[in-house]
Amino acid sequence: MTKKQVTSLSYEIIGCAIKVHRALGPGLLESIYEACLKYELLKNGFEVKQQVFLPVYYDEFLMGTNLRVDLYVNNLIVIELKAIENMLPGHEAQLLTYMKLLRAPQGLLINFFTDNITKSFKPFVNDYFRELEEH
Repeated sequence: MTKKQVTSLSYEIIGCAIKVHRALGPGLLESIYEACLKYELLKNGFEVKQQVFLPVYYDEFLMGTNLRVDLYVNNLIVIELKAIENMLPGHEAQLLTYMKLLRAPQGLLINFFTDNITKSFKPFVNDYFRELEEH
């Protein structure tokens, strides 16, 4: 997998999110957008895992709680969905943590409480992305 391929994949995912948003508009529950986006991604040939549980370890101790990733596409891109009025820095930190734990090179923070997804989504990359070949 190359940087170019991962970036292209994320653009395709955003296209699917835009399609869902155009059909539904803002104002619904996050779970509805999540189910519809998963459906749209599967319809377009993506491999999608929903509500992926991630165990939390501290110093080799398995905590009694798990983190849950909204959508994980093609074992490469973590998608964290929101349907809220104001995004907070904690949402970005949450996505970056999921990316690190999954060793995913890219993440997308998508808020459906907007009039235009292309202006409000945020892509993130990390060291796993930087280690990929350019082309």
